[in-house]
Amino acid sequence: MDYSIVGNKIKELRKAIGLTQGELADGVCTQALISRIEKGDVYPSATSLYQISKKLGVDINFFFEIATIPRLDYVKEVERQLWKLRRARQFEEMIEIVKVEERNQVFISHPYNFQLLLWHKGIYQFEVENDSITSLETLQSAFTLTRNLKKALSEREMEIQLTIGAIQFKENNLAEALECYHKVENSLRLEGEVHNKSIKTRLLYNMARVFSRQSRFEESIECCQEGIRWCIDTENLHLLAELHYHIGYNYELQNNFVMALSHIEKALLIFEMKEDKKYYHFLNEKRNVYINKLSE
Repeated sequence: MDYSIVGNKIKELRKAIGLTQGELADGVCTQALISRIEKGDVYPSATSLYQISKKLGVDINFFFEIATIPRLDYVKEVERQLWKLRRARQFEEMIEIVKVEERNQVFISHPYNFQLLLWHKGIYQFEVENDSITSLETLQSAFTLTRNLKKALSEREMEIQLTIGAIQFKENNLAEALECYHKVENSLRLEGEVHNKSIKTRLLYNMARVFSRQSRFEESIECCQEGIRWCIDTENLHLLAELHYHIGYNYELQNNFVMALSHIEKALLIFEMKEDKKYYHFLNEKRNVYINKLSE
């Protein structure tokens, strides 16, 4: 992709309206980044390009047209940024992108694109504002934007149902959580294959958590075991450690510390391999508790 076409036009428009690079960068990015964009060294992020277009007094589609860049690239870039921020739990940064794009016709005029924003707004309302009622209303609105009852759920719709289910679980509405998960389970069965392999992993893990809370330990363990097989088959480590830990947790709840220890050690090994310290110390303390229990 030739970045210099867009960079040159940004420079031309900036000079035409009498802005310095610093003034254009203010509230958008650094002056150094504007300089690199104008030289064609880098291409601005989706959000930055939208903010730059507003400051320059042009519609963002102007840049798509001059650079022959499909609008889909812009939407995909926004989606990628939101995904990264969601995974990192950087919810304040996430909602800032949502607020910017809520004024963008590329999103407002297209239900599928607008759904992306509503989904992340609903997550923010729960995680930051602690408003589960409004969050669930927002997420349900996002879900119905594209829902076709004659078809299985799309991958995005499955993701939204998993989000709704997770909130219902945290609110201890276990029947409602399972209802969401069964919708995803049925759609996966109908679709057979999905691009995002982690959807099935997360589904099985979340169902296992509900079953544990309902004291349905065998069903919870079966879900985890299926999830582990799925991780191995798809060569994906996502949630593999958590699934092993959750099997151990089920055995802990049944006072079977031999089996609990076996699975906690597997979880620790995987976290160590991934260099993921988030849960390592917690699990190591659990491991020591199990060892002490067995030595009594």
